[in-house]
Amino acid sequence: MSDDQPTGRWFIDLKWLEKNNRSFLVLAQGALCSQCREQMEENKKEMAAADLLANIRDCCSKVPEFITDRSPVLESVFRLFLANGNQPLELEGLSKQLAERRGGAPHAASAAVLSRLLGNERFYGLRQVA
Repeated sequence: MSDDQPTGRWFIDLKWLEKNNRSFLVLAQGALCSQCREQMEENKKEMAAADLLANIRDCCSKVPEFITDRSPVLESVFRLFLANGNQPLELEGLSKQLAERRGGAPHAASAAVLSRLLGNERFYGLRQVA
């Protein structure tokens, strides 16, 4: 990897989302499985970000179609962070986990590709750990 590409560990920066008028809850709710989406609609109350993360990690991320090779790469990255409770990951680890979850297509999620994508990302709040 060249020196001008972002490295380090990455995560979903909830403060960046808020500062840029992006809703983590809306983004994360899009990743809910049908069962959890139904439960949330029945309860008609907004979940806290931590509760939503825990719910997705413990339930929704276990559904086979949570991350597939048909998912856009950045959506897959976002969902991978949801699945791991938003624990920061280095590009190599992120690349490896994405390749596993997306059916082993390593070229689509190589560390070099992820570096370029994440370096310009302005939708999901994917940022480097300071």
